[in-house]
This record gives sequence, C-alpha cells and structure tokens, in this order.
Amino acid sequence: MVSKDQLHDGFEAERPRLQRIAARILGDADAAQDVVQQAWLRLHATEETIDNLAGWLTTVTSRLCLDRLRARTPIPTESIELDTTAPDPADDVVLADTVGIALHVVLDRLTPAERVAFVLHDSFGVDFDVIASMLDTSTVAARKLASRARAKVRMAAPEDALADWEVVDAFMTAAREGDFARLLQLLAPDVSVSADAAASMLGTPAHMEGRDDVANFFNGAAAAAFPVFVEGRPGSAWIHRGEVKVAFDFTIEAGRVRHLRFRAEADVLAGVRRREGADPRN
Repeated sequence: MVSKDQLHDGFEAERPRLQRIAARILGDADAAQDVVQQAWLRLHATEETIDNLAGWLTTVTSRLCLDRLRARTPIPTESIELDTTAPDPADDVVLADTVGIALHVVLDRLTPAERVAFVLHDSFGVDFDVIASMLDTSTVAARKLASRARAKVRMAAPEDALADWEVVDAFMTAAREGDFARLLQLLAPDVSVSADAAASMLGTPAHMEGRDDVANFFNGAAAAAFPVFVEGRPGSAWIHRGEVKVAFDFTIEAGRVRHLRFRAEADVLAGVRRREGADPRN
C-alpha cells in the first residue's frame, strides 16, 4: 500500500505539470493554484487504490477546472453532431502553442467542454479516450469537441494574434508607461536577457532570467528607445543625440518575448535601421 509520504512526493513531482494544465485551461494562474491545491486535498482524502497517479491527478485537476469554467460561464449543453466521415486532418495539428498572447482571448470563446478537450489534447497530448472519461462522453464526441475548438482557434487567430513587431512595440510602450501587468503578459515565463561585451561595458545587465526580474528591470524604463530593425528583425534601440548606442534584439515566440539581447558591437549598430512609419513613442 502506498504511504501518505509517497503520495505527497508523487504529487509534488506532478505539481508543475498540473499547474500548467490548470493555468492553460482557466487562463488564471491564481485560480490554477487553487485548483491544484484542491486536487491535493482530494488525493489526501481518497481511499481508492491509485495505479496511475499522474493520470489520476490529471483527471481530477481537469474536472475541477471544468467545474470552475461551468460555474464562471454557464453555457447551455450543446448536442454534438457525429458524422461518419474520415477524421478531420486538423486533428493531428497542434495549435495551442501558436496563438501567442491572444490564446486566452480565443479560449474564452469556447464552451467549457471544448476548452478542456482542446487544451488537454493539443497542449498536453492527452488521449481522447481519457478526455472522454473526464467529460462523461464518448471518444468520438471528445474528438469532435477538440476539432470544433480547433476550428474556432484557427478562425480567430489571424485577427487576434500579434505580429512580432507589435509584441516588441507593446513591450516597449509598457516599459515606458510603467505598466507592470502588461509587461508580465508579454514576457514568456522562462524569458532571459543577455548582453554582448560592448553593451555590458555601457552598463546593461549581462544576464537576467525569469519574467518577474525582467519586468521589474524594464518597468518605467526605455524612455529613450525607438523602434528599429536589428539585422532585419523588429527591435528597439537606445538612441542618444541621433546616435544608436544600444540595440535591443528580441526573440519572439508564440506571441511573447522569449529572449532579449542588448547589443552594442559596432558592426551590429551600423546595420540598425529606423522602422519607417512606426510611431517613435510606440
């Protein structure tokens, strides 16, 4: 029989994954923490034999998220039309990590069941038979829910997703205006900052990691930065008396800043070009 200590250790090993699942489904990190804690309480209280702890916790966490979604946004139960045609080819395409910061906006347009089916399958690779058991439906119906959600995401993504230059300019605007919440939204959780030797000599940080540290550094800063191209990529630059001093070279992934490198080497700065038509205060 598994001891309480073993259950606790197993739960702690799964906690980060459960947190990601709940946060993605709910779109709320604080609510996700509450749900994961509830999952622990249920695990601690259960008398049943658990053969697959990871699967058990995934099911409990997802059902708790589903309950919250239904309570938050009551939506009439919809019937699912089941066809006998070949499976939708889009079922094999993972979309959940391609919508960027607009993903949660898109997810809010889905029914709770669509949202759970889509996130679990496309983001975390959960099989449809497992999803079906969570939603108390058939495997075919679970597949249909995810397919319908995927179609809605595809239709919404072009108008909602931000281009790389929009992410860069939104980040720099938030930095200047001291919009800390917006900075956090635009930064990937594992964002990092680095600098070349020339930039470090000018006083830029040589290395930073993590969304909080990076957001704190930029909060209320970058008043003298302007939109530019850095080696053809949309970026920003500190310009003093008409001369580019430091280029901000961004790496954007899934609509968020994944890496930012301060660059001040002469050959890099020589190639920096102002972005024509861009608002210098954007």
